[in-house]
Amino acid sequence: MKKVLVTGVSVIDFIFQIDEIPKLYEKYRANDSSISGGGIAANAAVAISRLAGSSTLVSRLGKDEIGKIIKNGLIDEDVNVDYTRMFNGHKSSFSSVYINNDGERQVMNYRDLTLPTEASWINEIEKHDAYLADTRWNEGAMETLKVARNNKCPGVLDAEETVSLDAIAIASHSAFSMHGLKTFTKQNNISDALKKVKEHTSGWVCVTDGENGVFYLEGSKLVNIPVNKVDVKDTLGAGDVWHGAFTLSLAEGNNEVDAVKFANSAATLKCKSFGGRLGFPNRIDVNRFLKGEIK
Repeated sequence: MKKVLVTGVSVIDFIFQIDEIPKLYEKYRANDSSISGGGIAANAAVAISRLAGSSTLVSRLGKDEIGKIIKNGLIDEDVNVDYTRMFNGHKSSFSSVYINNDGERQVMNYRDLTLPTEASWINEIEKHDAYLADTRWNEGAMETLKVARNNKCPGVLDAEETVSLDAIAIASHSAFSMHGLKTFTKQNNISDALKKVKEHTSGWVCVTDGENGVFYLEGSKLVNIPVNKVDVKDTLGAGDVWHGAFTLSLAEGNNEVDAVKFANSAATLKCKSFGGRLGFPNRIDVNRFLKGEIK
C-alpha cells in the first residue's frame, strides 16, 4: 500500500439537491440533502484511502465543533490526521452547496483567513511515496512540494488561479482545472495556456475539463485523454477524487497517461452518485469500470 501525503483545506459541506440554481431572493425547498466532509485536500485524502492507498492529511482547522466533525469524519475514512492541526480562537471552514438536476454545483464557502500559515513543520513528517498539495494554503503547498523534491518523489500541485509561480516551478506535476488554467494564464486557447505554464516549469502539466477529459502537451502537440459518458448526478468532489487518484497512481509507479486514465475513471464514477463524498468509489469498482464491467 503506497503512502500519499496531502496538504490543504478541509471543510464540511451542507449539500442540497434542487431543480435549478436559485436566482431570486426567495425561500426554496430541496429535493434531497446530505452533510458531507469536503475540501480539496481532505476529499483527495479520502479518495486515496477508498482507492486502497494510505493517506496522510496536513490541514488547518479551528478548535471548534465543526473542526471536530471534520476530523472525526476523516478518521472514519482511515485518513491519518496526526498532522491536521487545530487552532484556538479560529473557525473551521464550511460550505453550502447547491446541486441542480444536471449535477452541476454552486458553492458558497467560508474560510478563516487568519489561520496560522507557518508550515516548516511539514518537513519533519516521515517520508511518503507521493505528495499532493492544493493552492488554498500556499506556504503549506510550497513546503510539501519541497519535501517531495528532496525525497525524489512525485509532487503534484492541484492548481487553480490562486497558484503561485514558485509552486508551479517546484512541482513535478501541475494539474489545473480549465477555469483555473484560463484565468491564471489569461489565455482562452488550451494549447497556448498550457504552453504559458510550461514556460515556468520543467514538470508535467495538464488540465482537467470535466466531461471533455484531460488535455496535456506532448511536445507542442495537444493530446486529449477522454472520459466515458455517464448519467451525471453530482460533480461535487469529482476534481478532488481525480487529483487523489492521479497522485496515488503515480505513487504506484505508473506513467502520467495511465495515471490520468485511472483518475478519469475514479472521477467519472463519483459523478454517478449524489452526496459529495458519499459517492467516492473504491478500488474494485474503478478497476471494473476500466475494464468496461460497469457502465
